[in-house]
Amino acid sequence: MKSLPTRNSKLALHRAGFASVPAMLDYAAEGETGVTFYNAKGEQLSALPWSDVRQRAHVVARKLIGAGFARGERILITADTWPGFFDSFFGAQYAGLLPVPVSIPVGIGGKEAYLDQLRRQLDASGAVAAFGLDDLAGYLGEAAKEFPGVRLHGGMDVLHELPEKPVDLRPLGVDDLCYIQFSSGSTRHPHGVQITQRALMANLAGMTGPAGLDVVVGDRAVSWLPLYHDMGLIGFLMAPLSAQLSIDYMTPRDFARRPMQWLNLMSRNRGTISYSPSFGYDLAVRRGAAQVPADLDLKSWRHAGIGGDMVRADVLERFASTFEGAGFNSKAFIPSYGMAEVCLAITFSPHGTGVRTDTVDRTTLAEAQRAVPAADPADDRQARRFVLCGRVLPGHQLEVRGADGEVLADREVGRIFVAGPSIMPGYFGEPEASQEVLSADGWLDTGDLGYTLAGEIVVTGRAKDLIIVNGRNVWPQDIEWAIEAKRLTKNGDAAAFSIDTGEGERVVVAVLARVSGEEARLALARDVAGAVREAIAVDCDVALVPPTVGLPTTSSGKLSRARTKANYLAGLYASASPSLKPAAA
Repeated sequence: MKSLPTRNSKLALHRAGFASVPAMLDYAAEGETGVTFYNAKGEQLSALPWSDVRQRAHVVARKLIGAGFARGERILITADTWPGFFDSFFGAQYAGLLPVPVSIPVGIGGKEAYLDQLRRQLDASGAVAAFGLDDLAGYLGEAAKEFPGVRLHGGMDVLHELPEKPVDLRPLGVDDLCYIQFSSGSTRHPHGVQITQRALMANLAGMTGPAGLDVVVGDRAVSWLPLYHDMGLIGFLMAPLSAQLSIDYMTPRDFARRPMQWLNLMSRNRGTISYSPSFGYDLAVRRGAAQVPADLDLKSWRHAGIGGDMVRADVLERFASTFEGAGFNSKAFIPSYGMAEVCLAITFSPHGTGVRTDTVDRTTLAEAQRAVPAADPADDRQARRFVLCGRVLPGHQLEVRGADGEVLADREVGRIFVAGPSIMPGYFGEPEASQEVLSADGWLDTGDLGYTLAGEIVVTGRAKDLIIVNGRNVWPQDIEWAIEAKRLTKNGDAAAFSIDTGEGERVVVAVLARVSGEEARLALARDVAGAVREAIAVDCDVALVPPTVGLPTTSSGKLSRARTKANYLAGLYASASPSLKPAAA
C-alpha cells in the first residue's frame, strides 16, 4: 500500500479562504492528497484520499438525516485517530449536525472516572447520539442510560447499520456553528466551547498564511496529537485540509509507546510541518537519544511547532542537539500561543528564528510583577528564562492588563486579553460562564499571565495556578522544573500547588515516587524539599504519589494541578511531611 502523494498534480493550492468545513472538503476532494494512518511499528494501516473521506461522509450524512436527526442537534463522538472519526465528524457536517469530539480514556483513572466525564459531557452538550470506537461502546451505553434524549449510541457499527436513504444533504454553512470543543482543563464541570464556521475559517486563514505557518505547495503534515484536542483537531486536521495537504497520523497512545516513530514518519515521508507540546519533544529525546537511526533524515522539517503547554527552551535545545546530526535545524522551531476559546492559534513566532528567550530577574518578577532583565542570566537561582511566543495573528488584538483593567507597558506582568474574528461566541448553554470571560465589546480574558516585549507575547503561566507566598508570586513550573533539573523526577512527575493552612499559604509538591522502600521514599522527599528551597527559597511539603495512582492530566495530556490539589485534599496521596494536615482548601 503506497502512501498518498504530497502534491496534487492538477488541483491548485487554495490556502484557506473557504466558507465552511464542507466547502473545504469539497475542494480538497478534487485532488489526490489525503490522510494515512500508521501503527506503533510504522506500518501503514489505511489511506484515504480526501475524495474517499468526502464520499464516506456523504453516506454517513444520509444515514443520519434518514434516521430523523434534526438540523443543529449534537452528536458526541469519541475522537480516536482512525477513519471512523472522520466518517462521523464530516458526516455530521454534511448532515447539518454538530459533532462533539471527546477524549478516549487516557492515563490512570479507571472506568468510573471516564464514565463520569462522559456523563458530564453528554449533559453539557445535550447530545442526542453518541458514537465511537467499538471498544468504548459499553462506556457510551452506560453513560447514556441517564439521558433519555440520547436516541442512539454504540460503536461505529451502530452508525453504519442505519439505512442510507435517498435524502438531500444539508451541509453546515458560513453562518452556522461547526462543532463543540470541550476545554481540556475543565475540572468542576466541562465548558463546551462553541466553534463557529466563521471563526474557524478566520483562524485557519491566519494559521496557514504568512503570519502563521505560511503553507506552500509540497508541504506535508505529520501528527500524533489527539483529535479531541484543539491542537490536534484544528492544527492537524482542519488546517492541512484547508490547504489540501496530505497528513500522516499515528495515535497518541502509539506515540507514547514509540515516540521515535513520529520522527521516522517525518523522515520517511519527507514531512515538513509537525507540532508537539514540549513534553513530546522531551519524550522523543529520552527514548531516542541513545540510538538515533543512521538513516533518520529530518532536513525536510521546516516548521517544528510548539504549543499546548509552557514552552520550555531547555527541552527544545536538547531535542535540537540530539537530532542535529539527522539534519534537524533548530531554526525550524516555532513557539506559539493559543487556546480553544480562540479556536486554536493566537500568536506565532517569526519563521526561521527558532527559540528566542528572555531571561529576567526572579525576585523582581515575584515581588513586583515586572520582567526586568537578569543581571547574571547564567545564575539559575536569580534568573528565570521565558520563551517569546510571537505576534498576534493579523486582524486580532492582544493586550496585557493590570488588576485595574489598564493596558500595561512592556515587561509588566498581567492578564492576557485577546479580541478578533477567531474568538468564540461563548460556552454552549452557559451564558454566565461566558460572561465571566467575554466582555461586551468582544475581548476574551484568557486566564493566562504574561508580558509583552517589542510587540511579542511572553506567557508566564496560568493565573489560577499561580502560587502566592508571603506576597511573592511563585510559578508552579519553576518548582517542578527545579526538581527535574536535579534529576529527582522525570518531566511531568511533579505537580506544585498551594493550600491555605489557616495561617497562610503553604506550598505542596506532589511527586510520583518511582522508588521502593521507606528509606528511599523519605530520601526522595528530603531531596525534593531541598531542591525547592534552593531554587525559590521557600519551604514545601512533599506528597508521595504511587505510580499505580499517578498524577492526573487533562484530556490533552497536560498536568492538572487543580485535580492534583483536589486529590491531595481528599487524602489520596501520602504526605511525607506529617506536620501538615491536608484538610484545608
